[in-house]
Amino acid sequence: MSLSQSECLWGWEAGIWEMRSQNFLLQWNLVCEDDWKAPLTTSLFFVGVLIGSFISGQLSDRFGRKNILFLTMGVQTGFSFLQIFSTSWEMFTVLFLIVGMGQISNYVVAFILGTEILGKSVRILFSTLGVCIFFAIGYMLLPLFAYFIRDWRMLLLALTVPGLFCVPLWWIIPESPRWLISQGRYKEAEAIIQKAAKMNGIPAPAVLFDTAEMQDSKPQQQQKAILLDLFRTRNIATITIMSLLLWFFTSIGYFGLSLSTPDWHGNAYVNCFLSAVIEVPAYVIAWLLLRSLPRRYSLSGTLFLGGSVVLFIQLVPAELNVLSVGLVMLGKFGITAAFSMLYVYNVELYPTLVRNMAVGATSTASRLGSIIAPYFVYLGAYDRFLPYILMGSLTVLIGILTLFLPESFGNPLPESFEQMLKVKCFRNEQQTTGIRSSKESPKSLITPL
Repeated sequence: MSLSQSECLWGWEAGIWEMRSQNFLLQWNLVCEDDWKAPLTTSLFFVGVLIGSFISGQLSDRFGRKNILFLTMGVQTGFSFLQIFSTSWEMFTVLFLIVGMGQISNYVVAFILGTEILGKSVRILFSTLGVCIFFAIGYMLLPLFAYFIRDWRMLLLALTVPGLFCVPLWWIIPESPRWLISQGRYKEAEAIIQKAAKMNGIPAPAVLFDTAEMQDSKPQQQQKAILLDLFRTRNIATITIMSLLLWFFTSIGYFGLSLSTPDWHGNAYVNCFLSAVIEVPAYVIAWLLLRSLPRRYSLSGTLFLGGSVVLFIQLVPAELNVLSVGLVMLGKFGITAAFSMLYVYNVELYPTLVRNMAVGATSTASRLGSIIAPYFVYLGAYDRFLPYILMGSLTVLIGILTLFLPESFGNPLPESFEQMLKVKCFRNEQQTTGIRSSKESPKSLITPL
């Protein structure tokens, strides 16, 4: 049975677009009294994403960015391939949960690895246009793949094979020098920095770390970070709680608007494509804002734009469907821009020892938001505008809360808890203690990708 004749269930999670055709539903009798199994499959994928978000940061902080990156890429690709040979709904669902764990884990770890290898100017370019533009391109390709590949097994195969092309990257992508230094592995970090300097044509000292500097860093590298370190002081706990709320509500807005795409008038494939296209200018604007303006004001401004525009939808007459769709697209533009800036901002707030763990924890809050988002969309069955009122209000509220976070614009990445900035609601304003110039990492470490 063709996909165009089938019932499609749409879901987005970090570039994963799930479309189940009617032959998928009928193959394991997921209809009538068993129709509850179809949405449960999606929910369990999100559970896997939630678990992966929680553990990926701790694993990479302990075992290294590169090792966990390729391990989780192998998990995602391998278990996605096994799904093709599923003989029951139970087998498919369990494998889907594991795929969700691997998928979000390698996304988070890859982001952290890139931000720690690259210098400030290149890091912002990588975090916005680099990661996010390719995310949007993949997003746009998914409806194209689904339109021409009608069998769900073949579609899954087509989406799995590209993972094999990542294997040669093991010999190209280096480990994070920052992580190596935090672990006291100075010689390995020095070799990577020397190689990068040579590739960039920049002369580097024969010895980058002297004995005194190594002794100064020794107490830090001996520490073993745990999740409770994100709440070790009042200031750190406040930053963590505010960051968790920021990611949670932004995720609700982003995924709520994305999941409402099939309800728009017109062709579902075209709607999905347009929903992806609007993300490209959003990422470009986010990059420009991060280059020249303070983080707090950039985030707050885009959240206000997205939230207020979504709130205005209830004022549009029912017959003006095109205007309503335009406002939804503009709202997603604002929230998408804010979402892409969250990663950069979060990385700049935490020290190396717990940076990946912090991103993993806040990403976990984001996954909780993505799990709840479908229920916001479901409220539209009772009131057409209720989902937009709730999502818009929460987005505006979190935009206000963002103004109380510390400003990281123009500051080097913190290497210790003492170098973390203070939230604006504290009496003593932000701490300006910076990293000693002798310990700053090179401007850019570029690898031949």
